[in-house]
Amino acid sequence: MDVMLAPPVRDALVSAIDAGDTGYPAGTALADAVRGFAERTWGWSGVVPERTAVVPDVMLGAVELLRVVSSPGDAVVVNCPVYPPFYAFVEAMDRQLIEAPLDAQARLDLVALESAFQATVEDGSVAAFLLASPHNPAGTVHTAAELTAVAALAEAYGVRVIVDEIHAPLILPGAQFTPYLRVPGGDAGMSLISASKGWNLAGVKAALAIAGEASADDLARLPEVVSHGPSHLGIIAHAAAFASCDAWLAALLRDLSSNREQLLVGIAELLPGVTAIRPEATYLAWLDCTGLGLPPGSSGRGDVRSLEGPAKFFLEEAKVALSSGPAFGTGGAGHVRLNFACSSSVLDDALARMGSAIARL
Repeated sequence: MDVMLAPPVRDALVSAIDAGDTGYPAGTALADAVRGFAERTWGWSGVVPERTAVVPDVMLGAVELLRVVSSPGDAVVVNCPVYPPFYAFVEAMDRQLIEAPLDAQARLDLVALESAFQATVEDGSVAAFLLASPHNPAGTVHTAAELTAVAALAEAYGVRVIVDEIHAPLILPGAQFTPYLRVPGGDAGMSLISASKGWNLAGVKAALAIAGEASADDLARLPEVVSHGPSHLGIIAHAAAFASCDAWLAALLRDLSSNREQLLVGIAELLPGVTAIRPEATYLAWLDCTGLGLPPGSSGRGDVRSLEGPAKFFLEEAKVALSSGPAFGTGGAGHVRLNFACSSSVLDDALARMGSAIARL
């Protein structure tokens, strides 16, 4: 996001530097901060420090949890289109990746998900489900009913669920977040959360893995060396964000909500041939550009550096940089992902440039 650090985070880091506090991390400060945030924000008291582990970041945490519950050659199910590192990291660890596409409204398709789970059972492999909640890139917030259905399917087919909840602090007005571990049967899964998206701390590494009561033994099998990944300063920053920045986050969400409306109006007025599903969370919008008649792109799955289809057109013709749809897997061709966590004037300029480029087609 194009925002400055929240003052409590900045002050915590400056204080640590001034004190020379740059050693190894220790204690449960991050788990305690996440527990407090979950109780205040979602009314959920399910973060038990004894059932948590610090990990370097959410994706590396997901990799390590997948190593605990699966073996090379086993299947990992994802909902496409989805965050490109889901593909890159899973395939790099020698797992078989199976796609269960979202439906036309970018919501979980439970029929497609059950079909994917069934395919793994027939194949004889152990299966895991790597779920983005909220979803990236669509910004969908899965409902409690949807997540309960996921937990029931996972139990029925013996699938282990790992949930990326990195965007959970960024729920926009009109939606309500439900932690996966809170739903009936969800405590057999494990989730990952970080302040990196909500408070702009992606470069200050830390994240927390959380187990439910039924998955505590699995989390306990996480190798101790994994906890060496996050830095002491990262844990200080992330703990400060979750513990002391509620007002800053509320102001951010108001700005993101305003930008979301500005973006949707701008798309309707300035970008003929482009549509977008209204994001319920995150600062990301998934734009369908198939109506422009441009080459949709067809490769680059999992590669965040790829530039194909409409993203290539808008970079070259409008000087607006967007994420390339094909990188997000099946369903990504002809799409782009736009980050609207910027100033209103920058967003206006980007939309105007994109509109001018479309007019020249």
